[in-house]
Amino acid sequence: MADPALEADAKARLVSELMAARRDVGSALRADDAAAEKAARARVDAAKHALGERGTPWWDDGAPDFNRHMVRNTPYADWYQTRR
Repeated sequence: MADPALEADAKARLVSELMAARRDVGSALRADDAAAEKAARARVDAAKHALGERGTPWWDDGAPDFNRHMVRNTPYADWYQTRR
């Protein structure tokens, strides 16, 4: 989800850039052009960071962050065992 604090016009511009970059990734893959693919993926990443979809979280819900933890070391360990 994009940062809701973004101005509507800035968000629209960034979403447009993201979609264009994603199309360019696909074109580069079809053309088997590794350099163009790398450049397009960098543009996707930059747009996602600018939108707030990647990078430092813009939200704080007060819940502990268990990203980058093995599930067995989190409160979800028992639930995970039932999913196997």
